[in-house]
Amino acid sequence: MIPTPKRPGLPSPRAGLQRGIIILPSAFTLGNLFFGLYAIVAASRGDFDWAAWCIVIAAVLDMLDGRIARFTRTGTRFGAELDSLVDAISFGVAPAFILYHLFLADQPWSWILSFVYVTAVVVRLARFNVEQGGEAKRAFHGLPSPTAGMILATIHPFFTAPGVAALTGGLPSMERVAMLMVGIAVLMVSHVPYQLVPRVDIRSLRGILMSIFLGVSAVAALTVPEYFIFPFLVLYTAQGVIRSFVLGLLERLPDQDPLLDVEEDDGQAEVRELDYGEIAPEKYDTLDPVHDTDPNPPENER
Repeated sequence: MIPTPKRPGLPSPRAGLQRGIIILPSAFTLGNLFFGLYAIVAASRGDFDWAAWCIVIAAVLDMLDGRIARFTRTGTRFGAELDSLVDAISFGVAPAFILYHLFLADQPWSWILSFVYVTAVVVRLARFNVEQGGEAKRAFHGLPSPTAGMILATIHPFFTAPGVAALTGGLPSMERVAMLMVGIAVLMVSHVPYQLVPRVDIRSLRGILMSIFLGVSAVAALTVPEYFIFPFLVLYTAQGVIRSFVLGLLERLPDQDPLLDVEEDDGQAEVRELDYGEIAPEKYDTLDPVHDTDPNPPENER
C-alpha cells in the first residue's frame, strides 16, 4: 500500500500534541498571574479573605508549572523568565497591596514598607535566576517568594478566624506587621537555605513518614486553611533560621553545595591526561603537498 503523501503546510498531529505540551506549563504560569491580579482586585473591594486564598492558589499553580515542565521535559528559558515576572506580581505586588490597605493606608509614609518588601521580592527572583538557573537544586537560597507572599496574605484570615480572634484580640498592630514585613524581606535576600518540598517516597521509612506528613498537611490545608496555612508557613520560616543559627554555632558547613543538583561522589574518578602521541599514526600513507616534503627525493628532482 502506497502511503498518502502529506500535504505541505499542514502540521502533523504529533507536532500539534508536542506544541500543546510545551504550552501547558506556561498556561499554569498565566493562571498564577490571573489569581495574583484578582487578589489585588479583591483587596481593593475589601474582601481580604478571598484575596489571601487567591495568593495561596497562585502559589499552588506556581509549584505545579515547574513540576509539569520537568515531567514533560518542556522547560525553557522563556518559561523561567515568564515565571519570575509573574511571581513578582503574585507574591510581591499583590501581598504588599493587601497589607497596605489593611494596615498601612492611614500613615503617610508607611507605603515605604510595601516598597521594601516588593524590592526584596524582585531581588530575590533575580538572584534565583542567576544562581540557580530558575530552578531550585537541593535547597532554596533564601526564603522563597511564594512562602513570603502567603505568610503576609494569610494574616487576615488567620487572626480573624473564630477562636484565634478571641485569643489574640484580632488583627495585629501596624508595628508588628511592619516588623514582619521587614523580617521577611531580609530573609528573602539572605543566605539562609530552605529545604525544598519533599517528593512522595515509599521506598524508605523516612520517605513514608514524610509522605504521611505531606498528606496530613494537605488535608489540613484544604479543610481548615484559615487555621493551618499561616502558622505552618511561619514554622517553616522559623526552622530555616534556627537550623542555620545552630549550624553556625557549631561551625559546621554543609557537606554539599545547596545550589548543586547532583550528589557528590565520594570516590572521584581518576582523570588521566591524554598523550596525543599515543594515538598518532606511526606512518602516513600520503604526504601533505603543502607542509610535508619527502626527505629523500628522486635523483631527477634534486
